[in-house]
Amino acid sequence: ERFCVRNSGVKAVVEGVGDHGCEYMTGGVVVVLGETGKNFGAGMSGGVAYIYDPERQFAHRCNPELVDLESLDTEDFRQLRILVRNHFRYTSSKRALGLLQDWNRHREGFVKVMPRDYKKALARMETPPATRPTSPGGRSLIHQREGRA
Repeated sequence: ERFCVRNSGVKAVVEGVGDHGCEYMTGGVVVVLGETGKNFGAGMSGGVAYIYDPERQFAHRCNPELVDLESLDTEDFRQLRILVRNHFRYTSSKRALGLLQDWNRHREGFVKVMPRDYKKALARMETPPATRPTSPGGRSLIHQREGRA
C-alpha cells in the first residue's frame, strides 16, 4: 500500500500495488505491471504512471480528481519498454518476460495516468516563449518598467 507516495523523481517498476499508489506524487515515472488497489493517484500533481490493465478495470480504482487516463504515444511505448526490459534484467521477473515476449500485443493493455496540471506545464514548456514587446529603440518594455536596460 501507498507505493511511491510523494515520489518526486524516481523511476520505479512494480508488479502490483495496494491502496493509495502514487498518492501526492510530484515527479518521476511509475510502472505497475499488475493490479492496483483503490484511490490510485489521489493528489498526484506531477510525474507519469503506466498501468498494465488489459481487463480495463483500473479506471474504477483510480482517483480522477487531478488525473486523466490516456492512451500511450510512441515515446511512451519506447520509454515503457525500456523500463520493463530493465525490470526483467534486474529481477528476472516472469511477468516482465511474458510482456516482452509478445510486446506488440501486450503494450495495448497499458494506460497512462497523467496529472492535468503537469500536462499543461509540459505543453507550456514545449511552446516557444512569446516575443516580449519592445519600444521603438529596441529596449524591452518590461525592462523599461523595471528600470533596467
